[in-house]
Order: sequence, then C-alpha cells, then structure tokens
Amino acid sequence: MLMLAGIVVLHIATIILLLVATIDNAWWINNTVSTDLWGRWEFTNSAWHYTNLKNYPEEYLQAVQATSVLACIFAILALIVFVAQLFTLPKGQRFTFTGILQLIACLCIMIAASIYTAELHTNETEGVYGHSYVLAWISFVFTFILAITYLILRKKSE
Repeated sequence: MLMLAGIVVLHIATIILLLVATIDNAWWINNTVSTDLWGRWEFTNSAWHYTNLKNYPEEYLQAVQATSVLACIFAILALIVFVAQLFTLPKGQRFTFTGILQLIACLCIMIAASIYTAELHTNETEGVYGHSYVLAWISFVFTFILAITYLILRKKSE
C-alpha cells in the first residue's frame, strides 16, 4: 500500500512539474529577457512587457510547444488509466498500458527539451537556461522512472 501511495505521489508531482515547465516563463533567461514556449518577456522602463516570439524557427518552436503539451496530456492520461486499472485489472497482471502512456509522455518531453536545446538560442551569447527548462529535464527522468515502474509492476494477488 505504501508503494502504491508513493507511485501516485510521484506521478502527481511529475504532472505538476510538467505543467510548470510548459506554462512558466523561464526556459531562457538573462537580466532583461525571460523566454518561455509561448512568448518573450522583456524588462524595459522598469516593467516587464510581453512580446511574441520573433526570430525563432517557427517549425522548431511549434514542435517544442506541441510535444510539451502532449507530454502533459499523456502523463495525465496515464494517471487516470492507472487508477482505472487498479479497479479493473485482474490480479497478477502488469500495468502495461499505463507504462506505455507514461513512456510516450517521457519521449514527448525529451523531444521538446532536446529540440529546444539544439535549435533555439544557439546564437545567443547572453543568457542561461531557466528553471522551466531544468524542470522539463527533471520531468523526463521522473516520467522514465515511472514508465519502467509501471511496466514492471504487477497487481498484487492476495
């Protein structure tokens, strides 16, 4: 029972991390600019101003946006399926479908972070990757651990 609670808590924490990484505005930051997947915040005249993302390859940016959103959707679906399988799966069976959904979420966030690393901000000399970018990679690790756990886990036969 304690292991089950730990898995559910880790899964919920992973979903929260994925949502924060996708929504928050800190994928690339410096003193005057904060960029996320959806826009750019520039600090001018003592205030932050929102601007659209310009000078970014649109196809790469849309791929990062899409795979980040898909990672969130698949992680949430995996949690719903896991809870459903707790009540419907015969004893002794593996949580394979949940593991596959979680593995897809893992691949989606890996693809998003990898494209962001390889194709965006490659020519910028000032700035660093922000906490949302780091959270995306941490989410990748957690989703991978959960996917392996679900693929190995069997429903207890008592």
